[in-house]
Formats: sequence, C-alpha cells, structure tokens
Amino acid sequence: MNPPVQADADPARPWLDFPDLFVAVQRQRVFPDSKTFVDCVPHRSPAEIREAFRLAREAADFSLPDFVRENFRLPASEPATAAPRTPHLRDYVEALWTVLRRDADPAVRGSSLLPLPQPYVVPGGRFREIYYWDSYFTMLGLREAGRETLLASMVENFAALIRRHGFVPNGNRSYYLTRSQPPFFALMLDLLAEKAGEDVYRHYRPELAAEYDYWTDRSRPTRHTAALPGGDVLTRYYDQEDSPRPEAFLEDELLAARTTRAPSSLLRGIRSAAESGWDFSSRWFADGRSLEQIATLQILPVDLNVLLWHLEQTLAKASALAGAPDRSAEHAAAAARRARTINRCCWSPTQRFFFDHDLSTGQPRSAFTHAGVAPLFLRLATAAQAAAVAETIERRFLCPGGVVTTLVSTGQQWDAPNGWAPLQWMTISGLRHYGHHALAAGIAQRWLRLNQEVFQRTGKIMDKYNDEDPTRLA
Repeated sequence: MNPPVQADADPARPWLDFPDLFVAVQRQRVFPDSKTFVDCVPHRSPAEIREAFRLAREAADFSLPDFVRENFRLPASEPATAAPRTPHLRDYVEALWTVLRRDADPAVRGSSLLPLPQPYVVPGGRFREIYYWDSYFTMLGLREAGRETLLASMVENFAALIRRHGFVPNGNRSYYLTRSQPPFFALMLDLLAEKAGEDVYRHYRPELAAEYDYWTDRSRPTRHTAALPGGDVLTRYYDQEDSPRPEAFLEDELLAARTTRAPSSLLRGIRSAAESGWDFSSRWFADGRSLEQIATLQILPVDLNVLLWHLEQTLAKASALAGAPDRSAEHAAAAARRARTINRCCWSPTQRFFFDHDLSTGQPRSAFTHAGVAPLFLRLATAAQAAAVAETIERRFLCPGGVVTTLVSTGQQWDAPNGWAPLQWMTISGLRHYGHHALAAGIAQRWLRLNQEVFQRTGKIMDKYNDEDPTRLA
C-alpha cells in the first residue's frame, strides 16, 4: 500500500472523484454507515482508481468490498474501551480529554478531511472530525477542566476555517462545505475572553464579520435571509445543494423514492435541517409528524436568530474596541432591529412562549420546542417573558430525566422522549440568568442523576437520553 501524499489546494470530494464507485458502494451497502466511504483515503489517484474499477467490475469474481479495501484506507473509529473503566463519571470524562484529542492535521491528498492547524477534540466513534455547535459545549467542558490552551486552539481552528472557506462548515469535512451549523463562534470568543481579555474580540473581528456576512447573504447569495412584511428580515437554515448528502446518501435516496415530492425540494429541506444540528425533528415538518413533509426553508428558527442577535452585539463590541464607532453603531442598530423582529414574530403572548416563525402563514408555529429557551440563554427575553417560559418549561417539558426536546414522539432523535445535553445547559443557564434558580437546580439534578445512572449501567456517556423513562436508553 502506498502512503498518503500531500494534499492539493482543493479538498477531495469522493462522491465526485469516484462517481460510479461511490454510488455502487452506497447502494450495495458495502459499509453499514454511509459516512464510512467518504471518510476513506485512496491509495492511488482518482483517475487510476476509476480505470481500475471500470476494468475490474466486469470480472465474474469481482468483489466490491475487496476492491474498496485494496484501494482505500478505511477510517478508524474510537473503540468502546478507549477510555479506562472507572466507577466515577468525572474520572471517565477527564480521561476522555486525552482519548478524543487530536493533533494538528497533516494535509493528505484524497482525504475529505479539512485540515486544522491546531489541536482539537472530536466527539469520537463515527464522528472523526469536529462539529461546529457541538464544539462550543466541548469548550465549556475544557474550561471546567482547566484546559484553556486547548480551548484557545479550538477557537483558532474555527477562525482558520472561516478564513479559508468564508464560514464554519458543519464539520471539517469536504462534504460539509455546503452548510454551516448554529453560529456559536461569538460565544466561543466569550469563553476565551474570560481568560485572555476583551482584546480577543478585536483580534477576531474579521472572522466575526465574515461569519455574519455568510448568514446575512452579504458575501455571497447563500439565501439564508428571508424578508417579512414591512421590510424586516430574519434568518433561516439553507443548504446550498439539493442532492442526497454524501455522508447519508442511501438514506436520502431511499427517502426521496418513497415520496411524490420533487427530490430537489425534499433533499434541500433535509440538508437544511442538518445545518440546524437538529437532524431530525418534528420541528421542521409541515405536518408535525413525518420526515417526508420536511419544510425547513419555510421556518425562521427562533434560536438561530437569537444567536445572530448575539453575533451582532459582539460585532458592535469588537468594532468599538477596534476604534470603528460607526461600524459599532451599525451593528448595534442591526441587533436592536433583530430583537424587535424576534419579539414580534416569535413570541406568543397567548401561549406565553417563544416559537419558530412560519413563513407560509406569517405566524409563530404552534409546536412547542426546546428552542424556545434560546432568548433566555442569551438574555434577549424580558423578565416577564422569562417567567412565562419558566412556567411552560416546568409544566410541559420537565420530565424525570430533565427537559425533553419537543412534546411529540415521532421516532426522530430530536423529539420526545429524548433530551440532549446542549439544550439542558441552555435551559439551566437561561433560567439562572432570570433568577429561576430552584427550577434550574431541579433540572440539573434530574439530568445529572440520569447521566450517572446510565453510566453505571453501561460505562458510557450518551449523546441523548430518554428523559421520560430513565430506565430505558434513547
């Protein structure tokens, strides 16, 4: 086998470099996970492998799995025993920092990995790369563990991605270059500034501005913005492609075959929901029940717009620190406009909760989702709104294991009965900001008890948990 060689300037795209082979591998289920093949690294040039495949596939004894293993280096996953066994959850987490840490990446020709210049932390298992919004919550853990140097390295990695691509991709893989994820870069700088001081905002001001331009269609027409009656503008998720996702090709192709919808509309909706990080949830479904009815482009997410409000505020601060008062005032005014629009379009005074806005009806959507805590998490809500949200959280969302993601069960992972750590943290933090400490403490206690109980049974930390029935795994 030949060793990998230095990368070209453009990242590899296996689904384009080996189109016939890629489709054959996915449709014949050579790997149980569609993501595996696009994470493989070829031993030869694409032209050589394409020609070898053309010739070899005609043979009577041709084996597609053998051909792939002969011509590609398969990715490695973290083994379940990578971290030492311990009865103590905190000790296990501390050990995982070393297991999941990665050094700066060498550039490798043929790899879909987008190299990062500094060390970083991956989720592990099939997730062999960083993911954008997940990494903010990883950084919270790094701060708690006193690993500020690694935290700073991860911030620099995201800044490097923005400098190279104009935005932060969903993850550092070429197949994620059509979309981002919830824009948490400004919040990452908030964490870094706790130790390094406010000059980090001035230092990373160009990257903050580039991310803002991406989400507001200023640097290129990404179609993230949507105009509302009266001239106001809010932001939505919008993937730049409408084909099956390379990392989930077979799943998307089979879904498209089951419906009468135009494949381009369905698949862009699927991809755009993946940009949210909530893939998938009834939150994005026109009928509230089925993935086939996904309507992501018609939905203006309350949490995304609250994050962009925070980004506008952060840009105002960064511009002031950089000695640009006019730009600071411009960003502050944009933040004020967005806050007014969020309150007009996403707050329901009758339901007393924040909702996503539906472009097709011009009204807040009716489905209660955990995204409604975002205005508390980033302090956009008024005290009265926060009190109303707190009451709704306690009455509708609170379960034995914490706070459930939505109030409906559809079989999708971002629905009931599941709870996710990032949303627990946002809820607990948001409630604390407005003085609802007893409810915040109760949620924290339930969630931590559930995590501890599952760890004692399985020796693992899960990405999601069954909040409604803590005796069952999600």
